Amino acid sequence: MENSRYLKVEANVRYWDDAIINDEQFESGETVPFKNGEVWTPTIDLKNGEVIDWPNGTTASFHFKICDAGTYYLLNDEKEVVASRHNNYVPSGLCHGDRGYGDYIIFNVDGNGNIEGYENHVNADDWTPE
Repeated sequence: MENSRYLKVEANVRYWDDAIINDEQFESGETVPFKNGEVWTPTIDLKNGEVIDWPNGTTASFHFKICDAGTYYLLNDEKEVVASRHNNYVPSGLCHGDRGYGDYIIFNVDGNGNIEGYENHVNADDWTPE
């Protein structure tokens, strides 16, 4: 979608201890930003790889197994949904530094909320328009 600016993630994470937050790992994931129950809900700016509303000074390394237990939304500049993928594999563009093969979300976030080594690889052809 040409007018896509953000990617909203709603992923059912299998193992919260697959995240390292500020160099620490917690089995229950209690320190993971955007953890809402068993669902992880970050929003990513597709232009620059910034995680929106990231807690300043927090660093993270994510290697979450998701498989087909995620719902993803492409949002426009006003954060309105323009396309979605429901109960689907991880879309291309959510792995940086390793390959996720549709089953994993893999990336590191620096203390400013930027995904390290970010490149926008989201292929809008794989999405259902709203």
